[in-house]
Amino acid sequence: MNIWIAIGLTAAGCYLAKLLGLLVPAGVLERPLVQRLAALLPVALLAALTAQQTFGDGQHLVLDARAAGLAAAAVALMLRAPFLVVVGVAVVVTAALRALM
Repeated sequence: MNIWIAIGLTAAGCYLAKLLGLLVPAGVLERPLVQRLAALLPVALLAALTAQQTFGDGQHLVLDARAAGLAAAAVALMLRAPFLVVVGVAVVVTAALRALM
């Protein structure tokens, strides 16, 4: 039953966050600092999620095929490859290393 309490609290929290976003005055949203933070925050959250999923395994730091796939994707990005190519390179490198290990 605790899972349903957590789901209910999460749903209520999401609703309240959305409501608070709608109650913010337009003048606050037009400030340059707020606009810059709104542009950079999703990138920072995605980077943190990627790092946690790549290098984390519960409570331990793990360096495995996922890290190599991420490094290969970073190299593909530096070479200005299209997004689908970047994802494909990461998948191929990760799968190849997992097959070899």
